[in-house]
Amino acid sequence: PPGTSQATALHQTKTEMRPPPLRRRHCRLDLHAPAFSVVTDSTVFRHRGKSLPSSFSMTVDASALARHQSELVVRWHSIPPAVSAGAGEDFIRLLEENHLRNFQLWHEEDTARRDDLGFEAVYRAKRAIDRYNQERNNFIEAMDQAFVARLQPRASGCPRHSETPGMIVDRLSILALKDFHMHEETVRPEASPEHRAKCAEKLARIRVQRADLTACLAELFADIAAGRRTFSVYFQFKMYNDPALNPQLYRPSAQA
Repeated sequence: PPGTSQATALHQTKTEMRPPPLRRRHCRLDLHAPAFSVVTDSTVFRHRGKSLPSSFSMTVDASALARHQSELVVRWHSIPPAVSAGAGEDFIRLLEENHLRNFQLWHEEDTARRDDLGFEAVYRAKRAIDRYNQERNNFIEAMDQAFVARLQPRASGCPRHSETPGMIVDRLSILALKDFHMHEETVRPEASPEHRAKCAEKLARIRVQRADLTACLAELFADIAAGRRTFSVYFQFKMYNDPALNPQLYRPSAQA
């Protein structure tokens, strides 16, 4: 029919103009690897045209990172929570320190909401919450400093990701805790069937959210290593914990 050859030619032209489909890269992390390299299907990323230096001390894998957090949550509910003896001074120690603060925060927040322990217990819990939250943020910043030192993200020339890898790691830590405790509610014997069913629905949503966030972190690692995206360390500068910055603490009237 008239115009068929033109339409076919136009379709072929548009098809030729389309960019090739992007391959989804699967990033993996060897928690104890001696060298830092972002890998995709056994291929080492090249960072701005250069292979990542062999002196790097970790390999990035969002899935293994999230799995490690889950394993720690289970372990810390059966033994006194502490950073692993073999964590050393590398990134894994920072990850575990951050995760431990979230673990401690979770349980102090539970305690602070009890009405049967008296004001002194709530006061101590709130003070502990302040301390753990400050330390938690300190370790987020330390993780990001480690990522900057090792991944060497571009200073400019590509989009800047406003949420840093350390912030995402922290969010995954909290989701690991939510997963564990929501699962407990799905099997709590004294809870009603309705309660357990509602918690099962919430648990399913938590796991979807955690899988999504893990995939986002993997893609961010890949983009940073390939120079397609960058990030900066963002410092919280929490003023209320600093006696020199909190007017309720440094004003003379506050000491009266």
